[in-house]
Amino acid sequence: MADEWPTVELDPVRRLRVMAAAGAGRPLYAERCLAAGFDQVWRVASDLSGELPGLISGLRSFEVGPAKAGERLEGLAVSVVGHRERFEIVLRSGWCLMQSRVLLGGMAAVPDGDGTRFALLASLRVPGAGPVQQLLGGLTERRGEVLLDRLERRIVERSRTE
Repeated sequence: MADEWPTVELDPVRRLRVMAAAGAGRPLYAERCLAAGFDQVWRVASDLSGELPGLISGLRSFEVGPAKAGERLEGLAVSVVGHRERFEIVLRSGWCLMQSRVLLGGMAAVPDGDGTRFALLASLRVPGAGPVQQLLGGLTERRGEVLLDRLERRIVERSRTE
């Protein structure tokens, strides 16, 4: 009998939860069961150019460029004050991970009964970010809930127009 190590497959939401727990400091992580079906939720969440600027205050635009290699995309975020940040993006059904020089962002979704379990992650990727994120603690948690509230509203609005 060959030595075999046990393996475990994590669904996208659990994978994002592990990433948040392993991150330095206290990254923004929020998770919620949404009443809408997976396809409705992911259609809104994965529309990065169309929806991210409405979900994230301070973001003027987010443009997604052509695929670089396989499922990897490139994105350009522009803040309301004109700051530009380039992102490398992995986007597939139920999973989105975006990384720039200073930021890490992620979203994940899985069907959950008649609804969808959805999670989001945001974290700074610079030296010293851990203590800053730790200090912001409660504000970070509240911001996650605000983002999920906005996403829920957008899902309802888009379902009315589609």
